[in-house]
Amino acid sequence: MSEKPSAVQHLAIIMDGNGRWAQRRDLERTAGHKAGADNVLRIMQACRELGIKYLTLYAFSTENWKRPAAEVGALMKLLHDFIFHKLPDLQKENVRLNAIGRLDALPDAARLALLGAIKATRNNTGGVLTLALNYGGRAELTDAAKKLAQDVKQGKIAVEDVTEDTLKSYLYDPELPDPELVIRTSGELRISNFLLWQMAYSELYISDVMWPDFDKKELQKALDSFGSRNRRFGGIAAK
Repeated sequence: MSEKPSAVQHLAIIMDGNGRWAQRRDLERTAGHKAGADNVLRIMQACRELGIKYLTLYAFSTENWKRPAAEVGALMKLLHDFIFHKLPDLQKENVRLNAIGRLDALPDAARLALLGAIKATRNNTGGVLTLALNYGGRAELTDAAKKLAQDVKQGKIAVEDVTEDTLKSYLYDPELPDPELVIRTSGELRISNFLLWQMAYSELYISDVMWPDFDKKELQKALDSFGSRNRRFGGIAAK
């Protein structure tokens, strides 16, 4: 029996709760991050089965550098290992890997592995998995504003010609469509500096389930909630 295609084409997820998942099991926080990384492909596969083309995951924020050095180092190693071990699965699933954020600041091993996987999967057409790495919504808007200001200064763009579309063209990936739905796991009620421009009219769904345990059943609950909502985009509901 085939799945009913989802109305959501771009799903973004704030993957939260890895550390608490581990602590509740008397495990090190790094074990929670490993379990969370293992869940990425499962959710990616669920998205493909449900007809969701774009999946964007908040993997490491610009603020996450404040965590203990040992945990940050473990996360960067996990990123490297995830890409190294999961690249064959991405190829098998025909998924294109993408990344947004200040990637140049990532450790060399992780950054080179990431860029290599992005290049290796660039022609895949079965879906797009975007990892937000060293990413912050304010950082993205700051970087975009700097590039735009430089082009205005050099006379490439006139100030009076700057529009919302102009600024959007300077974002990390202007071709990435805005997400219709943003999910946050673990029950926290905040967006944590994620996709501030792109999620202006996204629907939000908060799941109490920790990210390592978030599965296709929980994803379907979020999609069902989305399907029951009336998206007005600032207008009024149709009668």
